Amino acid sequence: MNDITSPAAIFTGSIPNHYDHYLGPMFFEEYAIEVSSRFDPSSVQLALELCSGTGRVTNHLRKALPASAKLVASDISPDMLAVAKEKLSAFHIDWQTIDFQQIPFDDNSVDLVVCCFGYMFAENKVKAFAEAFRVLQPGGTLILSTWDKLEYNEASHVFRKTVKKYFGDSLPETYKIPFSMHDPDAIKEQLHRAGFSKVKKEVVKKNAVCVSAKEATYGLVQGGSLYNEIIKRNPTWLGEIISIVESELSEKYGAAPMVAPMQAIICQAWK
Repeated sequence: MNDITSPAAIFTGSIPNHYDHYLGPMFFEEYAIEVSSRFDPSSVQLALELCSGTGRVTNHLRKALPASAKLVASDISPDMLAVAKEKLSAFHIDWQTIDFQQIPFDDNSVDLVVCCFGYMFAENKVKAFAEAFRVLQPGGTLILSTWDKLEYNEASHVFRKTVKKYFGDSLPETYKIPFSMHDPDAIKEQLHRAGFSKVKKEVVKKNAVCVSAKEATYGLVQGGSLYNEIIKRNPTWLGEIISIVESELSEKYGAAPMVAPMQAIICQAWK
């Protein structure tokens, strides 16, 4: 996963800090709380988080797990992990750089695997799921979340349709990835192919809340995967895109606070 569409290549430089500061509270915090409540802590002695990013889910997992349980939090992007490590330095967490398609754990060694908003980046979804299945103990659980269709994630939709107007027919691959894994039945089928016999899937609606449309816009533009593409194509677009997006977000979802619907798919699979 060293190509330009991998998280290691996308989430670098200034993006991780902007991502955590702006997008973290707006998009990821509510789902981090949700996912961290969906397992029995007493059954977990070793938990593995994949694609932990800047540590939003990691924070809630560590608090939910027993003090005696070991938590390994991993990502393929060192820059994202650096932000997470600094934020959560007071917690006992084993940080590792891991590609979820090649997990360096023994078979049947993990009680819980969690991956929030990461599997969209897997070139081979079944292979990635099969790796989680391999390392899980019999009876172990995989919990994952992915974004539903772009149009159901309305703040992101405003930003991305604006960018699309500027890029025209030359949209980068990074445009498609975040909202590309939105079919619950397809995810369930891939999990079955990977070996999981029992799968539960659910569409979970939340609100993306930000103190202002201005701050939401700044996060969307400078904290996401398309920022470097905009700068590479034409830096003068940046101000124009910010102006358009802020105006539309303010009009549709409020200037301060901004509250826009969002929607994700949460799946639980048991070995």
